[in-house]
Amino acid sequence: SMWTVFELTFSGGWPNYARVLVEKVSPLYAAPFVVYIAGVIFAMFRIITALFLRDTLIITALFLKEKHAYAQKLRCFFEAADASGDGYLTFEEFESVLEDERIMSYL
Repeated sequence: SMWTVFELTFSGGWPNYARVLVEKVSPLYAAPFVVYIAGVIFAMFRIITALFLRDTLIITALFLKEKHAYAQKLRCFFEAADASGDGYLTFEEFESVLEDERIMSYL
């Protein structure tokens, strides 16, 4: 019976087994087949969805890490460009920073 359940699940030939029982024995045997096949299909869809979700979350985490690193670099740039230290970058401060070759290579 375990081999039959294995074939039902993985061979795709479950209608052959179900048809014999339903037509020759009793139509009531259709209910367990429907429940079993629906459960297996539901479980497979859940597993596939979980795999896609896992991959998506991994890619999103990498993207957010890169975005955070880039934001840190920009913050450091503007903190270094703010010569007065008041938290604002004036046009004169920006022009003086642009004269630095390291900054120009960064931009």
